[in-house]
Amino acid sequence: MGSGKELIILGLMCLLWKCFSACDDGYSRKGKNCEDINECDDEPRPCGNHSKCYNSPGSYYCQCVHGFENEKFNFTAFDKRCQGQCVYKNECTYNNKICGQYGTCKNLFGSYECTCHSGYTNTNNTHQPCIDINECEEVKKREDLCGKEGTCKNINGSYVCECPKGYTNYGNERAPCSQLDCKDFQVDSGSAQSLEGLADILTMMRSSCLALSDPHAAVEGKTNGVALLEKLLTATDAILPPGHLIHSEDVGGLLQVVEDSIRLIGPQLKENITKMETSETEAAIAIQKGKTPPTGPIHLTNENARLDTDWATAAGTGTYPGFALAALLTYKNLEQSVNNSFEELKGLEKEGVNSTYIKINSKVVSVVVSNPSTESLSHPVIITLTNLNKTAEPFEAKYICAYWKDTGVWSRDGCSQLGSNDTHTVCECKHLSSFAVLMALYPMEHPFELVLITKLGLTISLLCLVLCILTFKFCRSIQGTRTTIHLHLCICLFVADIVFLAGISQTKPVGGCRFVAAMLHLFFLGAFTWMLLEGVQLYRMVVLVFNATIRPLYLFIAGYGTPLVIVIISAIIRPKSYGNEKYCWLSLEDGLIWSFFGPVCFIIFANVFFFIITVWKLAQKFTSLNPDLCELNKIKAFTVTAIAQMCILGLMWVFGAFLFQEGTIVAAYIFTILNSLQGALIFVMHCLLSKQVREEYAYFLSCICTPKKKYADLSSTNPSSSQSQGSQSGQHTGESQI
Repeated sequence: MGSGKELIILGLMCLLWKCFSACDDGYSRKGKNCEDINECDDEPRPCGNHSKCYNSPGSYYCQCVHGFENEKFNFTAFDKRCQGQCVYKNECTYNNKICGQYGTCKNLFGSYECTCHSGYTNTNNTHQPCIDINECEEVKKREDLCGKEGTCKNINGSYVCECPKGYTNYGNERAPCSQLDCKDFQVDSGSAQSLEGLADILTMMRSSCLALSDPHAAVEGKTNGVALLEKLLTATDAILPPGHLIHSEDVGGLLQVVEDSIRLIGPQLKENITKMETSETEAAIAIQKGKTPPTGPIHLTNENARLDTDWATAAGTGTYPGFALAALLTYKNLEQSVNNSFEELKGLEKEGVNSTYIKINSKVVSVVVSNPSTESLSHPVIITLTNLNKTAEPFEAKYICAYWKDTGVWSRDGCSQLGSNDTHTVCECKHLSSFAVLMALYPMEHPFELVLITKLGLTISLLCLVLCILTFKFCRSIQGTRTTIHLHLCICLFVADIVFLAGISQTKPVGGCRFVAAMLHLFFLGAFTWMLLEGVQLYRMVVLVFNATIRPLYLFIAGYGTPLVIVIISAIIRPKSYGNEKYCWLSLEDGLIWSFFGPVCFIIFANVFFFIITVWKLAQKFTSLNPDLCELNKIKAFTVTAIAQMCILGLMWVFGAFLFQEGTIVAAYIFTILNSLQGALIFVMHCLLSKQVREEYAYFLSCICTPKKKYADLSSTNPSSSQSQGSQSGQHTGESQI
């Protein structure tokens, strides 16, 4: 009984202890106190992925991180409806106005980003809606946008620049206003008055300029750059054909007007690259527009030229007008009108070149940029031009890069040649203008061997001709018609060789060169004429055995009169064709050379005819019953020497026909050698091979080398002997036995 009570008391005591020691849910006892349990520290985490756990007294709750959502804002892992999960949330779809009307929402994983349209901003907070930017708010920025004279006007999402009168932004409302000076297109300039058609261009461009600079002018049509460019090039075509541009001042005026017009038209073009071609011009224009100056290289090409520069050079270092321009304009036939005015090409005289030896060897091109300061560029422009012609013998060429100065002459100041070949020349220039490649022709120095052969050979030939002339003139035993012919043949060759040796390459002065060419024409043609007379004389000796002599007056009229008449007529018809920039000889280009080769060909064919008849008649007489062998052998010898002489002189001028053309070095050697043989051949055939002449030479030498006593003895016998021989040889034909 007593033990039962004790058990009851013990149970009551345990129950009382439990009541006083238990803590609420979410708490745990620590000592005598109950403290909150932080469920967020439990493992595994009670809230799951994409959520954040927050502890609360005796409990906790979960919230989804940004970009994820649950049906309840606060939830626990034991909430059956939410299932303790956070799911992905697309803010851009959930709220389509989250970035505002002028922004674009871009959904990110767990977030989003607002990208503003041009002219709007969200103040660097990508989660904020986009609002309009007031570009005209700051004074400095306003000047940068529209220029100091322009008025900046803010509009929703953008701005416009309003330009006062005298300024323009070339139809680009967001470009700075730049001053437009229409005085460049005044019609009262000197070139406009003298050059037909230039006034029309100036009037057209002035109207366009004034319309651009007037804010109240009608907008329609005034910024159509392509149409204006086409009108400019068409109007320029009417001026450019050869023959229209006579004065250098007119050329300079036209080039300047076209360059100014390109600067006005370029900013009005819409495309980055515009190309246009007409019958006389070819244009390529590059334009870049923007708030900041463009950078990078520029390459413009057409059929005859290439321009290499960069946008920094085109824009310049001054105030940026909102655009940069570079243009390459090629004139297809202008080189024919400006192939002169080489007075300022300094230094070439020291190199052996004068203005006569210079000609344009490319198309004329103009390079235009928007940079107003092009007198001294920080980076040179590179211009590659196509050569029109190759170098022709007998010249070597130096290619010169030149530009057209305002004074109406070509100059190479500031331009240099980087390289050249047969097809192209590359120029580097530190300023901009109109450019061309000039070809300076240097007389090509002949090989030393050819010069030596020419001088030595002609010297020997001249000495032989002098001996022949003295022999034919003073040797009395051989006087006759053929001797007279030989005398004047030698005189013609002697004068021609002297003039050839001294003056063939002396092209200055022009009058002197023409005189040399006329003298060569006269005396070389005279040599052929006397050779024809020799053929006629041989024919007469065979056919007309008796009375075969010809009166000297008739010989002189035919031998000198005929060539003189031909030369006079040629000089009257084409005086400028005597002498050229290469040699003092007849021009090969306009047909005057045939006033020489025509008679030469006729003489050769006539002589061939006479020689055939002579040989045929000789053959008949040799086969006759009673041939005069002595006389026939003499005529036979005459014929052989005449044929040999004709072959040498005729063959020489076969190669002479090619002497002044390209690639003629071999012909020059052969012509020189044959020309050198002329005098020596005549001296050998008509002097050394003649017994009578040899006897005269022996007699002459004996007079010099023998004492006076012996000379007196010889003088009593030799003259009579010579006279008897001469009378015997000439009693039938009137000819010597040479």
